[in-house]
Amino acid sequence: MSRKPVHLAVYDTYADWETGHATAYLARAGYEIRTAGPSREPVTSVGGLRVQPACALDDVRPSESSLLILPGADLWDAGDDLAPFARKAREFLDAGVPVAAICGATVGLAREGLLDDREHTSAVSFYLAATGYGGGERYVDADAVTDRGLITAGPTEPVAFAREIFRLLGVYDGEVLDAWYRLFHDSDTEAYAVLEKAQASG
Repeated sequence: MSRKPVHLAVYDTYADWETGHATAYLARAGYEIRTAGPSREPVTSVGGLRVQPACALDDVRPSESSLLILPGADLWDAGDDLAPFARKAREFLDAGVPVAAICGATVGLAREGLLDDREHTSAVSFYLAATGYGGGERYVDADAVTDRGLITAGPTEPVAFAREIFRLLGVYDGEVLDAWYRLFHDSDTEAYAVLEKAQASG
């Protein structure tokens, strides 16, 4: 089955560990992962990985995408350099295409007003409150939250972040999704048998 690509935003100082589980298993499920940067110029992750974006943000169209993933980055807290990515998230959500944001990217979405009327989470509530956003009453103390096409998670929850992405896109569901989470989050070796059986049955 042909699927539209998943777009992974990349920018200087992006947190490369926050999206690895999601992108690896989306790729295994048949999704093309396309990196989108501020331009086509290379960017460098916080871990020192140099990445050549496949496309520039301005060229990304919601109609040509399955999902936009926004990782955290030091730059989210350092000014407005990444504001165009938050505006692109609004464009995606307005078009009915999902967005997944983790760690500092949630601050960008808060500033953009995208968390004012959706259940959401982040690192801690006061991290978002410092933006002056209007969604404080909708903050949920959870590993990851999905509300109307928007996934949010804190920096210590890359596995839960991936779980919500898989659920939203229908990559895994039911006991298979639960087993995947238990294996990678809890090192539950019994969960591996569930995944192996699911893969064998196609």
